[in-house]
Amino acid sequence: MIHPLTYIHPDAKVAPNVKIDPFTVIHKNVEIGDGTWIGSNVTIMEGARIGKNCRIFPGAVISAIPQDLKFAGEETTVEIGNNTTIREFVTINRGTKDKWKTVIGNNCLIMAYSHIAHDCEVGNYCVFSNNTTLAGHITVGDHVVLAGMVAVHQFCKIGDHAFVTGGSLVRKDVPPYVKAAREPLSYVGVNSVGLKRRGFSLEKINHILDIYRVIFVKGYKLSKAINMIEAEFPATDERDEILSFIRESGRGIMRGYTTRANDDIS
Repeated sequence: MIHPLTYIHPDAKVAPNVKIDPFTVIHKNVEIGDGTWIGSNVTIMEGARIGKNCRIFPGAVISAIPQDLKFAGEETTVEIGNNTTIREFVTINRGTKDKWKTVIGNNCLIMAYSHIAHDCEVGNYCVFSNNTTLAGHITVGDHVVLAGMVAVHQFCKIGDHAFVTGGSLVRKDVPPYVKAAREPLSYVGVNSVGLKRRGFSLEKINHILDIYRVIFVKGYKLSKAINMIEAEFPATDERDEILSFIRESGRGIMRGYTTRANDDIS
């Protein structure tokens, strides 16, 4: 299952049923789980921890040292969960002493030419379309979809079930369950299509929508909106997740929807 033109360092730990195509290089201090396929011309560098049944396509570079001038050679890792697909020419850098690791969860799809920098934490069931770029220290929740050519500023957070449209520049935190678009990045609604696909009831979706109307649409100051939601909305997992995300935001959350003079109005 391992092509003779592949180089594997003798200290690497590769499960017996891993398939590796020619001209791939596996460095020392690497672990690769059962059932994983690695295409040709892939470079997996020191510190990679790759789970079971992953697929890594040609040209990818996993666990290169961070592109961070503060990196001092510390021993760090990249950890990739099970059933995750890494497409062509994706680059994923290992961590620094900030978090000591870069993490990608289970069942993710990282499409071609995407870059995930040091100390990022990506949840489960995420989809990053082509040319998505994450700077360092970014946290991405579960079931997040980033469309093509999205660029995310360092230290930003993106909440569970969020959808960010193609070509967006993410400079502020994106709360859970929302759709984000426009420039500067703004709230444009709840990710109702994604939530329906994942089994959310219409009642829950409307509950989330009502919360975000208070936060983003009605024009209240954020502190007043939070107080109103706590006082007037029943306590639910979704409500509490939204409020916790906003309160814990380090960079502040993205702006609300506004209509500009040159926008089409139907």
